[in-house]
Amino acid sequence: MFLVTGGTGTLGRLVVPQLVQAGGKVRVLSRHPREAAEGVEFAVGDLDTGAGIDAAVAGAEVIVHCAGGRKGDGDKARTLVRAASRAEGLEGAGAPHLVNISVTGADRVPQDGRLDRTMFGYFGMKLDAERVIAGSGLPWTTLRATQFHDLLLMVARAMARLPVIPVASGVRFQPVDAGDVAARMAELAAGPPSGLVPDLAGPRIYPMADLVQSYLRAAGMRRPVVPVRLPGHAAEAVRNGANLAPERAVGRRTWEEFLAERVRR
Repeated sequence: MFLVTGGTGTLGRLVVPQLVQAGGKVRVLSRHPREAAEGVEFAVGDLDTGAGIDAAVAGAEVIVHCAGGRKGDGDKARTLVRAASRAEGLEGAGAPHLVNISVTGADRVPQDGRLDRTMFGYFGMKLDAERVIAGSGLPWTTLRATQFHDLLLMVARAMARLPVIPVASGVRFQPVDAGDVAARMAELAAGPPSGLVPDLAGPRIYPMADLVQSYLRAAGMRRPVVPVRLPGHAAEAVRNGANLAPERAVGRRTWEEFLAERVRR
């Protein structure tokens, strides 16, 4: 049986049907009760508090960890690992295989001070979660992916509400489609534990200003865009491409294709 954390989120909701289609029995961890669907059951639990997690992991042979947030990813991973470790050996159960999603550059974007953590703390949180899972003693696989199209769309929409848009100069992104990542996560969940596997990145690299301008055009909006140089060691690392993986540009869907489908004037 597969347990999917974050199974109702951007990535998890795409992973779940692929696991079902492959013939797997799937349990989805949810903070709120939900009705079962074909091939899918729901378990109520909260990785922030630990409530319900022991019951959720019981009987799971593979745990696909897609849950994340604005903070506390390392703590969520610790809660999950502790429950998975307790489940091992119960009623003859083996150690579950943990399949984890992380971010490209998790180990390359420094977290040297408050400024770095405020602007790019997501990378540090994902690295913390990686280390928790790798050091758990459980079989594991971690996939690092570049930023999802959905995240950059959310950022572009928020910025477009401003009369003048400040854009980080020198910062580039290599957005990847969540569907491409979901397919790879499902593939990894069906396979053996593989440790840290090669990154999955989108097919093209874009300056942040280009991403914002293309969104404005797709939405039929006009806003002046002003370059702003971000301070700090983390920002410098990102300007140097720490968040990119040009050698792993294996994602199929481009930012332009994503916008054409998701943005209407």
